[in-house]
Amino acid sequence: MRKGNPVRKQNNGSYKQRKGNRPEIHNYTNTAGSNNDADEIRLNKYIANSGLCSRREADEYIKAGLVSVNGRIITQLGTKIKLNDDVRYNNEKIKAERLVYILLNKPKDYITTLRDPFAKKTVLNIIHNACKERVYPVGRLDRNTTGVLLITNDGDLTKKLTHPSHNKKKIYHVTLDKSLSKTHFHQIVKGITLDDGFISTDNISYIDNTDKTEIGIELHSGRNRIVRRIFNHLGYNIKKLDRVYFAGLTKKGLQRGKWRFLTQQEINMLKMGAYQ
Repeated sequence: MRKGNPVRKQNNGSYKQRKGNRPEIHNYTNTAGSNNDADEIRLNKYIANSGLCSRREADEYIKAGLVSVNGRIITQLGTKIKLNDDVRYNNEKIKAERLVYILLNKPKDYITTLRDPFAKKTVLNIIHNACKERVYPVGRLDRNTTGVLLITNDGDLTKKLTHPSHNKKKIYHVTLDKSLSKTHFHQIVKGITLDDGFISTDNISYIDNTDKTEIGIELHSGRNRIVRRIFNHLGYNIKKLDRVYFAGLTKKGLQRGKWRFLTQQEINMLKMGAYQ
């Protein structure tokens, strides 16, 4: 989970540090190319691996003079450090964590938001024994939606998978309160206009031709509650909504409420974007 932002962004796009004791700015030797590269890591990656932010955001913090290494402010991008160096953000020590990737088949009645202090059942309750690292859900599934949910502490990957410019395919199994008419089926195929604009799907089909309440829908949009809003707009209520595919991941072989770590092959697929 990301920490609250202790800096204030200025009108010119720069960042201002909180008041407090501030290390002096020194030149820090960039060790790139040394014989000890195997024991070193780029500073922005170290910060991102801590779960604080993405690498790009870490670069902004570095340029703003908010990051120190062994008591010295670092402002040079591309700096490499050793894993046992004392790294601080806004004078608070941070520690690089191993990257963890967990696939959960989310059950109903659990929420994905981590900001509700009154929530009794969050997805992190289910995986609380999985790891010591601070992890967080990638994207959102509402309380009543079940299915594929990725949980990680990889800030770069999270930003890649959730940023609007990186919309990836999602497939849902929808159970409606009544049969979907052919007229409304073709409306969804052509696209409909909601309060926040036009939306079209990549594919839609009846899962069972004898039961028109069971629908498969595929789309790339990341807009909030988009599947529910499509059908509500046409006068249908969703009885069940199950995400069966997200960014190349499926819940095959994973029972509801169970989780597993991603394989290295799946991690590589996500990082390379080798999925639809």
